[in-house]
Amino acid sequence: MIVAVAVDHAGVPLRETVLDAVRDAGHEPVYVGEHEDYPHVALRAGRCVVAGEAERSVLVCGSGAGVAVAACKIPGVRAATCHDHYTAAQCVSHDDCNVLCLGARVISSAVAAELTATFCRARFSGEERHVRRLDAVLQIEREGLEAEL
Repeated sequence: MIVAVAVDHAGVPLRETVLDAVRDAGHEPVYVGEHEDYPHVALRAGRCVVAGEAERSVLVCGSGAGVAVAACKIPGVRAATCHDHYTAAQCVSHDDCNVLCLGARVISSAVAAELTATFCRARFSGEERHVRRLDAVLQIEREGLEAEL
């Protein structure tokens, strides 16, 4: 699996940790760069996922919140800020998230490596209830406030 990685200025301290964790999990990291402002890195990595150049992405900013907000504005991106093992796995297995967002000012490099590897190893369950919920999310993405769930 190809995993796009991008960081803002606050995420730089975790850059190499995340790249190494993707490699250690048996996947190919593609570093798409860094920028002072988080919306720019979210857009770069999100474009890679939507265009099919990467299956997933890992974004790092100070809290993980900014890159998640920006990434979720991109149609086709499902991003989650994760600071624990359960959420890093569950966001993929239940919600089919394709972008992991981490906060370099919130977690250690050891935790970042563990969460990145967990996210990379996780697979969407395909269970009926998760497919149904994902379909509803995709309907909201297509129809916005006009969606009738």
